[in-house]
Amino acid sequence: MRKFFPVKTLAAAMLMAGSGSALAIEAASMDLGGVHFTPVLKLSESYDDNFRATGGAGEQSSWITTINPSFELAARDRLNVYKLTYSFNSDTFHSSHNDNNIDHHLDLDAHMEFNSRNRLTLNAGYDKVEDVAGTEVNGINDKYHTYNIGGVYGFGAEAAMMQFELGANQQWLRYDNNQMLNGSLVNADKERDTTTLTGTAYYRVAPKTRALFEMRYNDYEYQQAGSTLDSDAMAYLLGLTWDATAKTSGTAKLGYSKKKFDAAGREDVSGSIWEVGVNWQPRTYSTFSLNTRRSMEEGSQNAEDAIDTTRTSLNWNHAWTSRISSDVGYTYMEEDYEYTGANSRKDETHEFALGMNYELRRWVDVGMGYKYQDVESNNGVAADTYDRNIFMLKLTMGL
Repeated sequence: MRKFFPVKTLAAAMLMAGSGSALAIEAASMDLGGVHFTPVLKLSESYDDNFRATGGAGEQSSWITTINPSFELAARDRLNVYKLTYSFNSDTFHSSHNDNNIDHHLDLDAHMEFNSRNRLTLNAGYDKVEDVAGTEVNGINDKYHTYNIGGVYGFGAEAAMMQFELGANQQWLRYDNNQMLNGSLVNADKERDTTTLTGTAYYRVAPKTRALFEMRYNDYEYQQAGSTLDSDAMAYLLGLTWDATAKTSGTAKLGYSKKKFDAAGREDVSGSIWEVGVNWQPRTYSTFSLNTRRSMEEGSQNAEDAIDTTRTSLNWNHAWTSRISSDVGYTYMEEDYEYTGANSRKDETHEFALGMNYELRRWVDVGMGYKYQDVESNNGVAADTYDRNIFMLKLTMGL
């Protein structure tokens, strides 16, 4: 199983790199009798010299036109907020029309505060996606849809010494490919139901700093008959979250995770994990962001048990004037494939992104960006080692 960033992930990252977060458009809303309607339209034209994210003979290049409108309906009742959000993402590949596709995303969100101590956040979502890059079979796009429903209940006043959060989420992942591979549908082995339960306790150690202890439980139930990937995973994390000064804020968690497989032929996987996100703002118009994460990602049938993934990114956003901003980012990712009885594969990914943004009006801006990706794998398969260049121009408009 190859692990890559799909073309949409890279394109979205470039849009963010060129958006200039300090100068993002301020889209206005229409008041529809107490419900606010906010439309936003993003248009982009990009050139991708390896849109399938593969090495060797499978490399293909194309100009890609992307149309990405989004619509939000929001209502507020004192501290309670309700939102319905829909967006679609249309990609047109000018050198490969068979890869043209449209993704759909629908979300329902509700945040309710019953009193100063009790609050509840709910979410339900549907996504229908077609990935062109990093697919299971080169040249056959991965088509899938997901449903999810979940919520987080919080207890404790904002200024209290302690707060607690309990969360639950259920996700269903299904593939829509109709091509056959080795006697079964492509990607049939990846279909799964995932149940997630979380609990977090916060303890205030300073006016703007809280210590935390978090527990997570994940149950993975695969749908293919005979799958050996069914498992339970537990994680325990300790950390801090702070907003200590006007310049620095962040969250840091360090812990341990263990994944136990139902099948006797699979070896359990365990190890340290961490999640760190820190923002440093030396000036009001300049922000540095550091994010690093280590986690155990899902493996694949008849191959690795899990993928030990470490990802670190550094980004700098700077507003040069009231209208012009830039983003520079670097990401390093390391993937160690955990096999039963061996660990024989390691992938390394380097990414560099640069974006510039110009705000024409409050409701419209234009930007340009470049992204380079280099992937090296020691498994000896030519398709798994490659590089990739993406150039993009984009336009964002609101009301």
